Formats: sequence, structure tokens, C-alpha cells
Amino acid sequence: QPRGKTLVVGAGKAAASMALAVEQHWPANAPLDGLVITRYQHGLLTNRITVIEAGHPVPDEAGERAAHEIAKRVKALTSNDRLLVLVSGGGSSLLTLPMDGISISDITTITKQLLASGAPIQEMNVVRKHLSAIQGGRMAASCRAPITALVISDVTGDDPTHVASGPCAPDPSTYEDALAIIARYDIAAPAAITRHLQRGVAGGHSETPKPGDTLFQRVENKVIATAHASLEAAARYLEAEGITPAILGDSVTGEAREVAKVYGAMAREVRRHGQPWKPPVALISGGECTVTVRGQGRGGRCTEFLLSLAIDLNGAPNIHALACDTDGIDGVEDNAGACVSPDTLARAQAQGLSASLHLDRNDAYGFFEALGDLVVTGPTHTNVNDFRAILVQ
Repeated sequence: QPRGKTLVVGAGKAAASMALAVEQHWPANAPLDGLVITRYQHGLLTNRITVIEAGHPVPDEAGERAAHEIAKRVKALTSNDRLLVLVSGGGSSLLTLPMDGISISDITTITKQLLASGAPIQEMNVVRKHLSAIQGGRMAASCRAPITALVISDVTGDDPTHVASGPCAPDPSTYEDALAIIARYDIAAPAAITRHLQRGVAGGHSETPKPGDTLFQRVENKVIATAHASLEAAARYLEAEGITPAILGDSVTGEAREVAKVYGAMAREVRRHGQPWKPPVALISGGECTVTVRGQGRGGRCTEFLLSLAIDLNGAPNIHALACDTDGIDGVEDNAGACVSPDTLARAQAQGLSASLHLDRNDAYGFFEALGDLVVTGPTHTNVNDFRAILVQ
């Protein structure tokens, strides 16, 4: 136990539920104070840890103000105190504290561009770490107290450096990597960001703390929930229902509409030939696909995956599918995801809807909304990445 005080800070879509859990398990007579940041409408009623709501996936000034307050409190700790950090997906935008010379408007601009580019979250976070005064291990570097970071992972591989851009984790990436990512995806970065990164490459800014840095000897990053754990829980449920679960992995990435075609081929193989599993079987997987936005429609990676899957299956009998983000929010919409059935395309055609045109416009939300097939859960107060299930009966 620390001789001084314990400060709790955190950011992410699960920040409020994590803070509430800390309060519920903390000794009533032991001092506890803190501040966490979560997405709008994701707050919960807490008594000792303040919960602030802010913008996600595009950061805003509310998040910046809260991040500034967190940074100030962390820096004031002594070696006799303890820092408990609650980290979950979504924290990269919620915990936004730009480096000197960069505005929140600059961060907002480049975030929107990265979100539309199709870049995987790990590459997006490389850029964000090198624009942040608190991420990429910089929170840990600014703190004199021992640190325990509890991490709910929403990224493939479950490496703490990629969850909420790793405020307490070593960062192996560089300013040069960040510039290369901006070039790779043809991002028109604001001038202040380009200057900052170029100066970092030239040695004008200190790098993020790297693996092997002695400061991490007083830091423990503990991953306490993962996508694979959710798949294992789903498998247990399916087995109890007499359905064979086939876990296809928690690290599925790639363009959502292309990944869907691979899964469609697999489902047809199971249905037609009973290989490599005999029906009834559920193909379940996690991970985080990407969407390169070219149209003006609405939707997230789960609904785009499903729309492409429906087109690929083309009404194949006895195949149903569900894809949802475990946080209850697919992209920036109000749905967790959607579902597909053998009659999806027929019902769409009866309404005059073209699945292919909706896919071309990145308008999977509009397609499934018209059919009444959106899955709406509201905020789940957790986040262990996406969940997909294809049931072959």
C-alpha cells in the first residue's frame, strides 16, 4: 500500500464502468480520488471518481480540458503516492492533449482524415502518440509515483501500447513512422502538425519513451479483458445451445467488404460440403476491420462487413449473420451493428433498395435501417473490439 494517496485516472468507452468497479471494491475508509474521461452518453453515477464526457471518435475541447487536468494531477504525485490508470478503447481521442504549437482544431482535422483513410487503428495511433503530451508513454514519464494500468483491450494483439495510444506503455514507433503513415494514406495534415513531426524527425522534440527505458520499472500494464475472452464466452453459450462454435480468431483485420467475401466462401463450404465443420456451426471472430470511405453514406465497419456478406451470400439458405461492436457503437452511429438472413436481399429488392449501390456509397446503415435489421443496444460501457457470428444451420 502507498504511504501517500491513490489517484485514479483513465480514458475510454469503458472508463466509467471501470471507475465504478474501483469504487465498489475500494475500502470505504481508504482515501480515493480521481478523474476519468468517457464518450458522451457513456457516463455512470460515481461518488469518489469524477467522470467527464467528451468527444469520440473525433476529439473536442471537453476532452482536451479534462486531459489537461489529468496531466496536472499526475505530475503533482510524489514517489509515496500511487497512480491507478484505467485504459480502454476510445481513449486515443478522449485523452487528447496536443503538444505545444498544435491546436485541438489541428487534431480534429487530422483525426477525421485518418478515420476516412482506411488506416488500421495501430497506424492511426502512431500518428496520435507523436502529437500528444500524454500518450505514447508520456503520462508514465511525467509521473514520479508507481503506476498500475488496468487495460481493457479493443485492439488486435492486445498490446497495451495500442490501447488508447498507450499512455503508460513504451512506444516503439518514431516521428519518422508517423510522417510515413501520413504520406502512405495521402493525408493533407495541417501545417502545424507537419512542422511538428518534421522537427521531431530532426531531433527538435524528444521522442516518446521506448521499450527498455528504466522509467517503466515502476509501471505495470495489466490487460484484464480481451476480445478472445468474449469469443470464448460466446462459444460456451453456443455449445449449450447444441451448436458447434468455430473460433476463427480475435485478430481479423483488413477492408471490411473484402474480409466479408472470405467469410462468405467459408460459410458456403460449410453449408454445401460440411467442411471443415458439419452444421449446425457458428463461425465467430473478433478483431477490427477498416473502411475506406469513398461515398457519402452512413455506417461503420460492422454494417459494411454485413452488407458485403449479404451480397456475397446472395440469399444462400440456412445462413444467418450478426456483426456488432461490443461497445454498442458501430463507427459513429447509434447502432451496435446489424444482422443478415437468407431473405435480406429479397426484402431489400421488394423495397427498391440496391445492396450494391448502398455499398458503393458506404451507406450500410441506411440499407439495414430501411429493413429494420439494425441492432441497437445503447452504450454497453465496455469495449473488447468487434464481434461477428455466422450461423450455418
